[in-house]
Amino acid sequence: MNFRVVDHRGPSFNLHLLPNSMVIRIKYVPLPSNRINTDEMNIKLHTPKSLKMGSGMATVKQLLLSVVATSISIALTFGTAAIVDSNKKEKEKREIVMMVMYDMYNSLQSLERADSMIHASIDIQRQIARDTSRFETLRFQLAHNVPTADYTETTEHIFSSSIETINTVGNVLFTENVAGFYKARRDYKTLVCDSIAGRMARDYPFNGLMETLAFNYSFDALISAEMLKNMRHLFSQCQQMMAVSNEEIEAYRQEREQMEGQSAGDGETASPLYEEVIRIQGEIDQAAEKLTNTDT
Repeated sequence: MNFRVVDHRGPSFNLHLLPNSMVIRIKYVPLPSNRINTDEMNIKLHTPKSLKMGSGMATVKQLLLSVVATSISIALTFGTAAIVDSNKKEKEKREIVMMVMYDMYNSLQSLERADSMIHASIDIQRQIARDTSRFETLRFQLAHNVPTADYTETTEHIFSSSIETINTVGNVLFTENVAGFYKARRDYKTLVCDSIAGRMARDYPFNGLMETLAFNYSFDALISAEMLKNMRHLFSQCQQMMAVSNEEIEAYRQEREQMEGQSAGDGETASPLYEEVIRIQGEIDQAAEKLTNTDT
């Protein structure tokens, strides 16, 4: 194998590697104007016999190098795969946690609106008791104030029905708190919202003054306050365990609404519509009552 080293400012050298040996021959080549003499020298680098090709030590050396290279390759391959898999599982875990926390947050918002409606009804009863002449006007508001638990059980079913989902989260206490929250949510709907709606449908309490004042919201308000207190506590514990802030839940809510093609103000138009319907119905009922009194 030949190499040529050229320096345009001076002489050049020819390097020749002799086959089957560690001998490098360097041949001095002067500038073209000084080609009279050439000097040649050999530099011999002797390889130990134990490492020459074909010897036992050389074979062991090559084997060890192959084993090391293979081991490093396997370690890098499986190590990279493990990191990717770990990041994927962590992302899936965070997605499940945010989905559940968002559902719990929305449920609390809905049940707190129901609780506010109960207290609003108690306040209307108080106004009627103080001034019975306002009964005809305010009783329609009472009929409208039916507390409801507006939530879906989709997230609950996804979280509760799959052991793989629970294993992905990997936190037993979080799982227990979520299960307790969902049970309390169902109990609230049954013991508070459905109870009030059922009594209204059965007794028609707002047809007369005495029936309206006799309709008891106090027990419902006490149950509502106690159950909401417990649910808020469970929600707060889940937030702390999974390090989820209110800002993250709000960001997740906005992202979900964008994905679902919804706007944050969609639900705000329903209340004025209901109020308008109730107002019109009240005017119709008052006119009908006047006609009845006239005929009598």
